[in-house]
Amino acid sequence: MILGHTLLICNTPPPHRLKFRLTVATTSYVVLSSEPETERIKLADSLQSETLKILEWPSVCTQLSPFTSTSMGLKAAKSAGILLGRSPSESRRLLDQTSAAVAISRPLDFSGIEDVSPIVDASVSGDMLSIGELCSVRRTLRAARSLFEQLESISSQSNLYKRCSPLLEILQKCDFLMELEKKIEFCVDCNYSIVLDQASEELELIRSERKKNMENLESMLKQISTRIFQAGGIDRPMVTKRRSRMCVAVRAIRRSLLPSGIVLDSSSSGATYFMEPREAVDLNNLEVRLSKSEKMEEQAILSFLSAEIAGFSKQIGFLLDRVLEVDLAFARAGHARWINGICPVFRSESENCDYDLLSVDVSGMQHPLLLESSLNKTMVRESDISNSDDIVPVDFAIGSEVKVVVISGPNTGGKTASMKTLGLASIMLKAGMYLPARNNPVIPWFDLVLADIGDQQSLEQSLSTFSGHMSRIRNILKVASERSLVLLDEIGSGTDPSEGVALSASILQYLKDRVKLAVVTTHYADLTRLKEEDKRFENAAMEFCMESLQPTYRILWGSIGESNALSIAKTIGFDGKIIERAQSWVKKLTPEKMQKLNSLLYQSLVEERNKLEAQAERASSLHLDVLELYHEIRNEATDLNAREAALKAKETQQVQGQLKAVNAEIGIIIQEFEEQLKNTGPDEYGLLLKKSESAIASVVQAHQLPEDVLVDRTAGSFHIPQIGEQVLIKGLGNKLATVVEAPSDDNTVLVQYGKIRVRLNVSSINALADGNSVSPSVPRLKKQGQRVKRLKNLRNLSEPMKVEEVPYGPLVQTSKNTVDLRGMRVEEADLHVNMAISSRGSKSVLFIIHGMGTGVLKEHVIELLRKHPRIAKFEQESPTNYGCTAAYIK
Repeated sequence: MILGHTLLICNTPPPHRLKFRLTVATTSYVVLSSEPETERIKLADSLQSETLKILEWPSVCTQLSPFTSTSMGLKAAKSAGILLGRSPSESRRLLDQTSAAVAISRPLDFSGIEDVSPIVDASVSGDMLSIGELCSVRRTLRAARSLFEQLESISSQSNLYKRCSPLLEILQKCDFLMELEKKIEFCVDCNYSIVLDQASEELELIRSERKKNMENLESMLKQISTRIFQAGGIDRPMVTKRRSRMCVAVRAIRRSLLPSGIVLDSSSSGATYFMEPREAVDLNNLEVRLSKSEKMEEQAILSFLSAEIAGFSKQIGFLLDRVLEVDLAFARAGHARWINGICPVFRSESENCDYDLLSVDVSGMQHPLLLESSLNKTMVRESDISNSDDIVPVDFAIGSEVKVVVISGPNTGGKTASMKTLGLASIMLKAGMYLPARNNPVIPWFDLVLADIGDQQSLEQSLSTFSGHMSRIRNILKVASERSLVLLDEIGSGTDPSEGVALSASILQYLKDRVKLAVVTTHYADLTRLKEEDKRFENAAMEFCMESLQPTYRILWGSIGESNALSIAKTIGFDGKIIERAQSWVKKLTPEKMQKLNSLLYQSLVEERNKLEAQAERASSLHLDVLELYHEIRNEATDLNAREAALKAKETQQVQGQLKAVNAEIGIIIQEFEEQLKNTGPDEYGLLLKKSESAIASVVQAHQLPEDVLVDRTAGSFHIPQIGEQVLIKGLGNKLATVVEAPSDDNTVLVQYGKIRVRLNVSSINALADGNSVSPSVPRLKKQGQRVKRLKNLRNLSEPMKVEEVPYGPLVQTSKNTVDLRGMRVEEADLHVNMAISSRGSKSVLFIIHGMGTGVLKEHVIELLRKHPRIAKFEQESPTNYGCTAAYIK
């Protein structure tokens, strides 16, 4: 709906492909109403075209041209003929094509594809095409079919089939006219640019007869020329062609050698005649007739092929359109890689949800034309773009309920550039192009982008600067719809300030009810007060550094900017007396308290912003430390079994070695005993036996482990640990843990290992005989103790654990004990929380992520937990994370 009239969106391509390609695509619709409405549509198209020039869209298209692969794509890019989506679905389709082209790493081969539309148009007009033109059509048809086969080959890979489908869909419904290609190939040899004999039976017969006639004629003339040479009539035999007839050369003074011959030509000196013998006249006449017949038959074949091409003109035009579409998709992909672009996200009206807080959410947007000076003409790495310090990125955060944004601030502060960047980003989204931004930029789809930027003064139309602006704004208000984006620069300037403010406020009040979004820049402070009366207005200011007296080109959303005209004039070099006199006038015009209040408010906002940035940096640093510690502990835990097996193998090898040594020593003692026994009498046998037994006992005692490292394992009972005692956990490779709760009746005990608490059976732990002595794996606990110390240093992120608390499961957040409610409605969140609580066992912890937002979802979750019978208590996950609540299950 535009201005109360019903419009029919027309998505069918125009019948003439060339005009379709070279015309800047704007809003396309068929009007079902009267002639005045048609004039409004023409006005909308005119304003849209002018806006594209104002936003420098032709320069962006030219920037895209080096990435095209065909002459058609190059021509469309340089003439700003890049197609803009005429509906949200069409723009989404263009974006899908770009994403599919980005996913294909290897380039496609577009060689052989030519813009044959002028050739096709000539055939439709009835002109006979040349052999070269026919070959151009044949090459283009074959190359287009090869392009489709390349896409099919790439999509045959399992991981690329779905991603390549948007590109395959472009060419799937095309008719590649293989029969026409075969006809041209059958009739014409493109290498030699001739019509083949097989093109028709008549041509084959004519050429066969002409060949025989030519052989007879040449044989006859060679004989005659030889006779003339032998008679001295010429220096050497010569047979040539003059005036399309075969003849022989003879000296002028010896022409009598051919008494009945006809002189066809002579040399430049006149000394040599080229004569046709009487015997060759009939054969020459036949050659002329056959040559004319051959040319006529060739022309008939070329006319036939030209008529065939004319009959398939629509199919060829449609095929060229689709090839151009593929070329532009890959050009957009190449441009996206060049600028390190991000795929934008846009939602139609039907996709808006209650949790969509922002209709425009773009961070780190850079103007693509400003990027061109920082990038090379070839592909660059991501680090190259991130180091473009001379380009200040712009952030846009506009709420879904906001209809009008008023940007204020100093001159040369970047108001106009920021506004043009937003408009250009909207156009690029409609064209299916990636944006040079960060994260996932979100922008609505606008049917029209209408801008009044720059001087609209016209001497021919007797328009001053103010009247020129008002005339254009009047036309914009006529055609703008509820899905349009309106950009107005310095609204109301160029006239009396009081009247300018009044008129500007009235225009903005009109726009808030009739457009999707309007962004205006102004120096009028009164326009920034509209937000106090209507939440559909939003303020933004361009930041100005008071220390350096220079703009920072950053947008402060929700703030009101000052013009800082006197500061800028001072930095430019105005005389100090002029500045002092102007300051005195400002004090007279502005109440002293209001001026002081504005200054204090601005300084407080700057300090608050700096404080928030410092806190964000500190939180980011802590987050990195926690992640590093988490990955370190996870890596340690993943190879526990392997290290335990290696340790057991090493200890087994040591025991086996010691056993071999003991057996060897005992063997030596026994051998000595047997040898001494042979030479010893019965009276000394007992003494020798005691001596050997004593030696064996000494060997055994030397290889026995000290008692202070042996674990107390009395038969039929286990060690009963006490609170605070350190024990060894068998399942963790004898890791050192601390008892935090005395054993219960079921012979289980609660121990704490680092930040993890777990309940184990007393048979799964080993006690230490001495608090200073540990098992062979205890030396590895030194590193673990350092980790525990680091965890204690980071414990300001969460409340300290107390031994007296109810023994719940490990307070570690995982995917299994976490439910994420962000983006859900209240009813949906209620269902997910109840299901999560029901699925959790007793004495466990459930982490509920509800986010901050408006706070409605968080309040509902807290109320639900307060009334739920299975919830023992609940608390925030940490003092710095208000978006997550930890619930303890009974």
